[in-house]
Amino acid sequence: MYTWSLDALYSDFNESFDNDVNRLKSQIQAMQESAASLETMEDLEHWLKLDIETSANAQSLFSYISLRLSTNTTDIESNNAYGKLQPLVTEMSKPYAQFKAFIAHHADVLESWIESSPLIAEHAFMLREIARESKHLLNDDVEEIIAKMKMNASSNWSKLQGHLTSQITTEIDGKTYTLSSIRNLAYSPDAATRRIAYDKELEMYQGIEDAVAFALNSIKGEVNTLSEMRGYESALEKTLADSRLSKETLDALLQAIESYLPVFRKYFNHKATLFGHDNGLPWYDLFAPFETKNPKTYTIEDSRTMILDSFGTFSPDLHNMAMRAYDEKWIDFLPREGKRGGAFCSNQPQIKQSRILTNFDGSMSDIITLAHELGHAYHGMLIEDLSILNTDYTMPVAETASTFCENIVLNAALAEASDEEKLILIENSISDLAQITVDILSRYKFESEVFERRKTEFLFANDLKEIMIQAQKDTYGDGLDQNYMHPYMWINKGHYYSGGLSFYNFPYAFGGLFALGLFGKYQEEGAVFVPHYQELLKATTTASCEDVAALAGIDVTSVAFWESSLNVVAERIETFIALTKK
Repeated sequence: MYTWSLDALYSDFNESFDNDVNRLKSQIQAMQESAASLETMEDLEHWLKLDIETSANAQSLFSYISLRLSTNTTDIESNNAYGKLQPLVTEMSKPYAQFKAFIAHHADVLESWIESSPLIAEHAFMLREIARESKHLLNDDVEEIIAKMKMNASSNWSKLQGHLTSQITTEIDGKTYTLSSIRNLAYSPDAATRRIAYDKELEMYQGIEDAVAFALNSIKGEVNTLSEMRGYESALEKTLADSRLSKETLDALLQAIESYLPVFRKYFNHKATLFGHDNGLPWYDLFAPFETKNPKTYTIEDSRTMILDSFGTFSPDLHNMAMRAYDEKWIDFLPREGKRGGAFCSNQPQIKQSRILTNFDGSMSDIITLAHELGHAYHGMLIEDLSILNTDYTMPVAETASTFCENIVLNAALAEASDEEKLILIENSISDLAQITVDILSRYKFESEVFERRKTEFLFANDLKEIMIQAQKDTYGDGLDQNYMHPYMWINKGHYYSGGLSFYNFPYAFGGLFALGLFGKYQEEGAVFVPHYQELLKATTTASCEDVAALAGIDVTSVAFWESSLNVVAERIETFIALTKK
């Protein structure tokens, strides 16, 4: 009952899966042939049809294997199957490059084709984007070489970071801890345990710091080189283009966060005082929980009732989607050996469903996490009728629906909570918001500095530690005890180790604060806001971030908008301080 069903993807893994792998190989060959002969509007229509069919098949194949592996990382059968699939991805690099070059060369007639063909019109946004970004394309053969080389360059450096951080262990009182489990002790209610875990964690990094430093230098060096080859001024410029986000919007967001840093420092210092610290909050108590004497626990059925009731106050379609998720086994709830930690939602537009993984242990925080992931599923539902080629939304808007749904459930829970429960809910919320603003800003500053210095120098582990500490000082300020910071945050955050996705940090700040602003509009406007919100989510795959926000009457290039969202955080901080004054 509490594990998900993957039958909608494959009821017969051995036979159906193998057949679809062979079908994918044939589809890729057909696309290679089609790309090599693109000349006319009819050729483009043929390509789009092939791409739709191939993408749907590939989505099921890769999703099925990755979902199986997420619940059992040691599954040999799935690991072997993934090994067969991965090389097929590189076979698509050249035909996609040829397709993009074709669009670039026919930019002058693209609009007439859009007017003449419903199929091409359906994909107009994607095609216009390709034409607009065509100046950054390299020739077909070079793109193919880059794709194949990356498998043995940034891809493997990324795997090295993942391998090393997953293999290191330490011991406390005879018990063995992995890096993931030792980091989880930061949430322990026992102060001594949190301090020991912090010291042990920093020790664990020492044996791998040089190897991971080489991985980070290699990945960032590759990104710098490719960005320059493609004619981008920087890795950030490419990331903003990929995110459909303007530099003006990013600057407004960062300026607003900078202006509210004193508010967050006030929270950190107040929490430090509550935990008996005089010089700011030491890193090991950054996530220290406020525990009740008899903490309330919840069952999975409790989560169902709470989520369905609160979602129902927003819209029937959100309520009904969540009910399907519970009834049709979209959710894998409980932790178990071999299952990955954390939580995620995997949208499956080709079958018009989603799959959610959590590690539910009965806390209110776990219910909020479920609401978050169901928000992703709701976003997926609203775009499931689009062409599969139009179902990708960018990172900045990816957290919009999820954070919005968190706020629906959080506000419902706060309305029913005792003062003691309210304290825990509000502090958890502030802690999460501090992570997506203050900590994200420190990560952005760190990555910006690394990219810039990597142009002219190799950054050894000590260099990276110094950059990270400075970034934390610039953002946390006196809110943290500067004798107990975290110089190794660059090792444990896998977000830094991607050759294809840089600056995987500011999108969290955008998504979280954008959702807060949207929720504020909902509270002001009530039910009339709901259809605007639904249209906004539908538009995320075929519009810029600025145009998406405009559908709700929001100007994200305005510092004032971001400050209005941060003011909600400031109010929660004041409530937290009032509830905890001695």
